[in-house]
Amino acid sequence: MHKRERLERAIEGEPVDRPPVALWRHWPGDDQRYADLARSTIDFQHDYNWDFVRVMPSRNFLALDYGLQDEWQGDPAGTRTIKKRVIKRSLDWTALRPLSPARGALSQQIECLRLIGQALQADGAPILQTIYSPLLQAAQLAGRQKVLCHMRVRTDRLRSGLNQLTENTLRFLEALSAQRGVAGVFMVTGFASHDILSEGEYRDIALPHLVRVLSALPAHWWLNIVQVAGASPMLNLMSELPVQAFNWDTRAGAVKLSQVNGLYSGATCGGLHDDEDLLRGTPSLLHSVIRDALEQTDSRRLILSGSGDGYVTTPISNVRAVRSVVEGAG
Repeated sequence: MHKRERLERAIEGEPVDRPPVALWRHWPGDDQRYADLARSTIDFQHDYNWDFVRVMPSRNFLALDYGLQDEWQGDPAGTRTIKKRVIKRSLDWTALRPLSPARGALSQQIECLRLIGQALQADGAPILQTIYSPLLQAAQLAGRQKVLCHMRVRTDRLRSGLNQLTENTLRFLEALSAQRGVAGVFMVTGFASHDILSEGEYRDIALPHLVRVLSALPAHWWLNIVQVAGASPMLNLMSELPVQAFNWDTRAGAVKLSQVNGLYSGATCGGLHDDEDLLRGTPSLLHSVIRDALEQTDSRRLILSGSGDGYVTTPISNVRAVRSVVEGAG
């Protein structure tokens, strides 16, 4: 069964020859040069033959051209520490200028996708570009606490900034739409957890921008995934988004993996915990966890993956184990 057919059948809840699977990680250092990021991504796919390829640039790549400065300080998830932010006061949101995908970090990421698509043309795995929601981009520019403050006391100014960040994202995706092999986006929402915001706040401030981006995706992009991170993900609020799968920590909150098929259409992308299973687990533990996930879902509507961004320190033996267990689970 080809990768696209396997994924489409899994999304529809139809039988598959084996569960589709994909893991991913950041590439700190390599993510500062588009050719190196492309090479690391290509090699990772050649090594493990995942059913889709999630391209993982620096978390801050959509905001870098505003003058944000960051560096990797050894974070095991590969996240770069922001050394200089751009938004100092609420009025700064109204001064954000449009960014062009033809220049700077955005153009380099498009070139990265071109190289990956060219190299993986015969592989058949759909390529997903990681995108960060406008509200998450705002947090990169200002810091999380400042965004939360402006959300509640200077909402109009924050909305102005979110409008500009949304426009930037749409222009970037439009420029990306012609790249070979790109089949969709992997949208990281941020903030969509009940321990950070209320559903009312998220629905009012963040969701319209998220919907605007997702609704504008090219019609030929057939695999779009939304990551709803956090201790208590807002799955009910997200359930009507026009995407094919949701990625979340399937051990978080009150919703169990066995209950999720009635919550939204499409597939769950998850089943493995980045820390407990992939980082600190063992191959034998992963075998049990994967079997349990397949039993809970009856092997339907499940794309086996991690729960977040992954770790650069995940043991290679565990990565190999995930791939080999899935091959035996058909």
